[in-house]
Amino acid sequence: MTISDSIKALATEATEWRRDIHRHPELQYDVQRTAGLVAGLLRDFGCDDVVEGIGRTGVVGVIKGRPGSRTVGLRADMDALPILEESGVQYASTVPGKMHACGHDGHTAMLLGAAKNLAATRNFIGDAVVIFQPAEEGGGGGKAMVEDGLMERFGIGEVYGMHNLPGLAPGHFAMCPGPIMASSDVFDIDITGKGAHAARPHESVDPVLVAAQIINALQTIVSRNADPLHGAVVSVTAIKAGGAYNVIPSTAHLHGTCRALTPEIRDLLETRVVEVAELTAKALGAHAKAVYQRHYPVTRNHAAQTVFCGEVARKVAGHDNVDVAALPMMGAEDFSFMLEARPGAFVFIGNGNSAGLHNAAYDFNDAIIPAGISYWTQLAETRLAG
Repeated sequence: MTISDSIKALATEATEWRRDIHRHPELQYDVQRTAGLVAGLLRDFGCDDVVEGIGRTGVVGVIKGRPGSRTVGLRADMDALPILEESGVQYASTVPGKMHACGHDGHTAMLLGAAKNLAATRNFIGDAVVIFQPAEEGGGGGKAMVEDGLMERFGIGEVYGMHNLPGLAPGHFAMCPGPIMASSDVFDIDITGKGAHAARPHESVDPVLVAAQIINALQTIVSRNADPLHGAVVSVTAIKAGGAYNVIPSTAHLHGTCRALTPEIRDLLETRVVEVAELTAKALGAHAKAVYQRHYPVTRNHAAQTVFCGEVARKVAGHDNVDVAALPMMGAEDFSFMLEARPGAFVFIGNGNSAGLHNAAYDFNDAIIPAGISYWTQLAETRLAG
């Protein structure tokens, strides 16, 4: 791994920023403290322009190199999760029920480190735009920033993102062209039957039984409707009905999530979830209303930019420590909205053998901060080399 002494020194400072952010987690768009910290540091670094309030609470910093017409965007996310921390670290969350369980504190710190380095050296031609996004965890902050004119206002031609990955060796990188993370949608199914005494089931149209049949039938979408070579997931994650031992209720509710790696499979899932739920209920004498909501689209890397990111990562981590043909993941990421707006790529940096993401025991690995800062610096300087 090739890390300069100046970046190693900077990483110590970035670790302190990271741990401060970790102590004070904030959710979705309510990231005023974190955004204020970020904006203040960017101004201290000497960024040419610092703009707050993009996509409600996002922060953007512009670092100008030598005169040039190209601009690249580098994005990190700032928000935490509604989880009670169980990591046991000295700098654990001071806010009960909130914690940085996905490493966004580390993402922010690494990009801040790169911003300080780029602002000090300015060894590039054109503009490097650092993007600090709120509400990645379910709030669609990436979409909000794009809709707020992020790309047009700052003249961004390409955009890049990075996320830590538990289980991948510390400081190693993984990526792939095309779909790298799945779309994420949700569905709600309300079932109406006919209630009755539990001792007289023949007088009922049992919505619990109907719900069970719908749950089973929904699994046939993946096993019998979707191409097995294309990733698809249908998960029912909740069922709510009744409350008494001796009463068959009149209604039941199901909800869940769907994931896909292609737009075509996503369309199929939406169509079939509604059809299967409503027609299964009808066949059993009940009524069901299914509502399908699209949230995050497929995170799709652009081919040329992914090749470029692989070259940059090899400069940082070494050839054997970069996987440019990693398998896609069925998790979702709202950087997808930015990749729909501009070409770019999303990569993973190894967090080592930590607890998994969204786990109460998770903690970002500070040892990878130098590699993250180096990656962002190399990416900007190489892409804006002339």
